[in-house]
Parts: sequence; structure tokens; C-alpha cells
Amino acid sequence: MPWLIVIGFVVVGLAIMVGGVIVSRRSSKLIEERLGFAEEAAVSEAAGPRKSPVADALNRAMASRGLGSNMATQLARADLKITVGEFMVATVLLVVAAGALAFFLRRDVLITAGACLLAFFAPRMYVGMLRGQRLKAFNNQLGDSINLLVNSLRAGYSVMQAMEAIAEEMGPPISVEFGRVVQEVQFGITLEQALAHMLRRVTSGDLDMLVTAINVQREVGGNLAEVLDSISHTIRERVRIKGEMQSLTAQSRISGYMVSFIPVALGGFMYLINREFISLLFTHICGYMMLGTAVLGIVLGFVVINKMMQIDV
Repeated sequence: MPWLIVIGFVVVGLAIMVGGVIVSRRSSKLIEERLGFAEEAAVSEAAGPRKSPVADALNRAMASRGLGSNMATQLARADLKITVGEFMVATVLLVVAAGALAFFLRRDVLITAGACLLAFFAPRMYVGMLRGQRLKAFNNQLGDSINLLVNSLRAGYSVMQAMEAIAEEMGPPISVEFGRVVQEVQFGITLEQALAHMLRRVTSGDLDMLVTAINVQREVGGNLAEVLDSISHTIRERVRIKGEMQSLTAQSRISGYMVSFIPVALGGFMYLINREFISLLFTHICGYMMLGTAVLGIVLGFVVINKMMQIDV
């Protein structure tokens, strides 16, 4: 029992450390929260040191590697106000807690390894889910936002004033993104760079058309309102057609999820109620071959069904 108490204290200590790092991160400079990207970190450093040296050191170590840079981009696209270092510490803490809980409940190495693996990928899946939901909401709002931008330009507003109107009148996430563009320009960044930062945070083809139209108009001139009006009509029609396609393919997509989930759930249920029967799969070479074939079939079936349901509009 003493070692259980020690592990409990370690888990609690890690939780306190992560909580302190996240709280200190949220109390950092407002400029860094507004910009929200690795390339604008120099602005916050010029404004003053952050209050968490541990988070600074860990973040610098992660940012120097390609994985850390990619994770910073994914966190920005999901609009999570945490650093890469905090995300990695939270992942390690979750893996330790899930592994310890699974081992204490079942005392089985296989279940413990599965719990640790699930806990390792769960935060990344959560970030991916948030990123997808945010991108979908942004695309759904983009057509109306461009329409507001066109009406503002025709009323005599400048491009920056029109973007500020979008930030005030529309809801998140598009109001947040255009608000960041306005704030970055106010901090001294050029409009082209601010739009490029927004395009990096939101990987949308429709937004790319908008940014390209604005950049071309600023270089060669022209009637920006007419161009954006055509783009707005195209985007609204695309959103409508995508919604219809999602409704028509909903049953097939759910069938793909069920076909992939049922074998895994059935195998886990049988392992819990009759461990000796299922354990034969992990003690003979034929069992490993059967498991490999089953996993390959499930993955291929899921990929094929999803590929068939992905219709580009």
C-alpha cells in the first residue's frame, strides 16, 4: 500500500503543477492572447517576461522541434489558449492517471497498455474535433460575413472598417478571427501579414479566395465589392450543397462507424467476461495473425467507406 500512496501523491503533484502552469499562462500578456501564434511570440517578449519560467522553458524546448511547431499550429486552429508545453504536460499526466487507474482496477498489463494508448491519443483527437467544428462553423458564417463586408464597402467604409464591423456584428468564430486581424494591424503588422496569419489559423479554401481578392485589389486596384459579391454567392451555394450532401450520406457514414466499432466493442466485452477464451489470441501465432487480419480489415473498411462518402463540392 505505501507505493500506492506515493503514486497518488505524484499524480496529485503533477495535477497541481499543470493547473499552476495553465493559470499562469492565462494571466499572461493580452497581446500574446490576441495574436495567438508562434511567430508573434516576439511581441509578447518585448512587452515583458511571462510569469511562468517553467512554461517558458518547456515551450522553448518544444518549439525548437518540428513536432512542437505543428502542435502549436493545431492548437491555434482549435482556438485553445494553451502552449505546446502545457499540452504535452497535460497529455503525460493523463497517460499516467489512466494507466494507474486501469492497473488498480483490473491489474492487467494489456488493459493498462490500452488505457495509456487511449489517453495518449485522446487529447489529439479532442484538438482535431475542436478544429473541425471550428472550421465548419467558420465556413458556414463566411458567406454572410462577406456579404456584410460588401455592403460596408458600398456604404463607404474602408477594408479595415468593414472587417471591424464583421468582428462586432457576427458571432464567433469568425468575429474572433477578424477581430484578431484588426488588432494585429493596430499593433503594427501589415494587412497582408495579418490575413496570412488568419489563413494559417483557418485552413479554408473559401477564405483563401477572399484573402487573394483583397490582396490583388490592394496591388492593382479594381472594384472589390463586385468581386466579393460573386465570391459570397459562390460560398453560400457551396455551403447549401454541402449541407444537402451531408444529409444524403448520413446513413452511410453512421453505418461505417458502426461496422468499425462493433468488432472492437465485442472483443473488449468478451475479454472482460471470458478472459481465458480471448487470451488464446495472444498466446499463439495463429491468434496474432487473426488479430492482425481483423485490425487490417476494420481499418481498410473504415477508410474505404469514409472515402466513398467524401464528396468535394
